[in-house]
Amino acid sequence: MHQNQNNNRHLPVLAQEVLDCLQPQAGESYLDLTAGYGGHAQAVLDKTDSPGLAIMVDRDEQAIKALKSRFSGPEIIHQDFYGATQELVRQGRHFDMILADLGVSSPHLDIVSRGFSFAEVSPLDMRMDQSQELAAEQLVNELDEADLTGIIERYGEDPKAQAIAHRIVQNRPITDTKQLASIVVAAYGRWARRSRIHPATRTFQALRIAVNDELVQLEKSLPLMEQLLAPGGRLAIISFHSLEDRTVKRYFSENAGDRYDANLRLLTKRPVTAASHELSFNPRARSAKLRAVAKIKI
Repeated sequence: MHQNQNNNRHLPVLAQEVLDCLQPQAGESYLDLTAGYGGHAQAVLDKTDSPGLAIMVDRDEQAIKALKSRFSGPEIIHQDFYGATQELVRQGRHFDMILADLGVSSPHLDIVSRGFSFAEVSPLDMRMDQSQELAAEQLVNELDEADLTGIIERYGEDPKAQAIAHRIVQNRPITDTKQLASIVVAAYGRWARRSRIHPATRTFQALRIAVNDELVQLEKSLPLMEQLLAPGGRLAIISFHSLEDRTVKRYFSENAGDRYDANLRLLTKRPVTAASHELSFNPRARSAKLRAVAKIKI
């Protein structure tokens, strides 16, 4: 969901590529499961001219407020995308286009108090939905060393997971992002200077995924997204790290292709990435990968 700011506008990642995959037509319905600040939705609705046939979902209260101030026609739902897909399936709804733009948005990263970034001192929060109770501070200060190691290893894919978890437990209580980042750097020791990215990046990713249950929600939501597609409908998903992308790739590969019972057709043989001109003004698009499928008409 990475979006950057330019003159107070939130620029959607891979905007043209999303339109190329979704191929919006006048009068079609649209479901945006991670609407954020409405950049992708605006681009789609400009093509469909059917705001009354659109639903926008987001789990972040600030994003919901922004969507309600920007759009008047679409239905706007404050919920995580797994809960929303469950409810829409129960209602028997179907859509011509569905988009899920995963990950965090620039406002998440740029608003210090949200705790997603270690660029400045901020609370260990990392909640996308600020109404939920579980925050990163509880995981960091309450989990035992083995569970912390598992989270950092599984969701951060960090080879230093055990050393990092050990240092965290030794240095409790940990109250802010800078303190945690320094502890991770210390766990890396002399290897910190050799790391291609900041040593704390993977740990922060792992904690964020765990706090927001991101991968579990994605795995459970993919079959529901497929159910919500109308015949001929298109589904596009943007991911920002390898765990998300592998989950999407695996589901699409298993449910699309040449099998006689396949319900989906691949629209992207390989992930679509940002062009160099987009990276020049939106560097956070560097890790974005777009995959898309269409539901086969029977």
